[in-house]
Amino acid sequence: MKKTMLALAGLAIIGALSGSAYAQDKKILAVVVKGLDNPFFTVMGQGCADWNTAHADSEYECLYTGPALSSDESGEVQIVQDLISRGVAGIAISPSNAPAMANMLKAAAPTMPIITVDADLLPADAGLRKTYFGTNNYDMGVGMANELMKLKPEGGTVCLQLGNVAAANINERAAGFRDTIAGTMGIERLADTNGWTEIDGCPVFTNDDIPTANQQMADVFTANPDLTAFILVGGWAQFGPQAYAQNTDQVMDRLESKELIIIAGDTLPPQIQAFSEGRSHFQIGQRPYQMGNEAPDILITLIEGGTVEDPKFTGLDLCTLEDPGICVP
Repeated sequence: MKKTMLALAGLAIIGALSGSAYAQDKKILAVVVKGLDNPFFTVMGQGCADWNTAHADSEYECLYTGPALSSDESGEVQIVQDLISRGVAGIAISPSNAPAMANMLKAAAPTMPIITVDADLLPADAGLRKTYFGTNNYDMGVGMANELMKLKPEGGTVCLQLGNVAAANINERAAGFRDTIAGTMGIERLADTNGWTEIDGCPVFTNDDIPTANQQMADVFTANPDLTAFILVGGWAQFGPQAYAQNTDQVMDRLESKELIIIAGDTLPPQIQAFSEGRSHFQIGQRPYQMGNEAPDILITLIEGGTVEDPKFTGLDLCTLEDPGICVP
C-alpha cells in the first residue's frame, strides 16, 4: 500500500507539471500541503488558484499539490523530492513530519528557495528554509488556554486532541496551551497544575484523520462523563460535520450549561456552523487563504534576491460567545 501511495504521489506531480502551465514554459511555484483530504488545505489551494488568476501574465504559475491523504507523511516527502528533482522555481511546504522532511532536504540540497507555510520545521532545521509563513502556533495555543480559563476559572479535567506526533505546528499549540495554563514554560503535561489535569489516555493523536478524530471524541466522552474541557488543537473532528454533530448531540445539555467546554482551532464553514449551533464555545481561526495566496509572492521575492522577514506571521480570528466575530453563518 505504501509503495502504491508513493507511486501515485509521483504520478500526481508528473501530471501537474505536464499541464497547460508547464506546456507554456511557466516557472512553477509549488505549494505542498500535508494532504488534499483536509478542507483547511483546500482553502489554501484556492488562494494559490486565485493568485494564478490575478497574475495571468506572470512568468510564474502557482501549483497546489500534496498527497491524497494527510496521514501519508512519506508521500508528502516524496512529492517535495520530486519537485526538487524537476527543478521547479520555488517550493512552499507544510511539513506533516518535520524531521522526515528536514532529512530529505539535507540530502537533496535544493538550489531553489524553500519556505515553510502553515507548519514549520523544527528549530534546529530552520536553516533549511528561508522563512516560515503562517500562524504563530504557540500564540494560538495561548489563545485557547486564555479562553478556557475565562470560561472555567475553577479548573477541572481536560483532554487535548492533537494531530501526529511529529507535527511541529500542532505541538507548538499544545505547548502554548500548557504553558499558559501552568503559568510557566516547558510544561509537558498538566497534573493538578493551577487546577487543571489532563485525563488518562490523553492527549489523543488523530494522525490528521477525520473519522479517527470523531471516534476519539466519542470514546473520550463515553469514558469520561464528567470531563470539563475537550480541546481540538486542530479542527479535525469538526471537518466531519455529521459525525461531529452526533458526538455533540450526546453531550448537548452539558455544552449548553457550560459544564463541558469545547474549544477548537480553525474557522472553516462547517466549524462556523457548529459554533453557531452551540457545539463549541470558542473557535480560533487561522488564515489559510492568505497563506496560499501570498506564498508565491514570497517565493518570487526570494528568487529575485530579495529578503523576507523570518518568521512572517498571519493573524488569528477569534470567535467567542460574547463576540462571534467571523463565526456567523
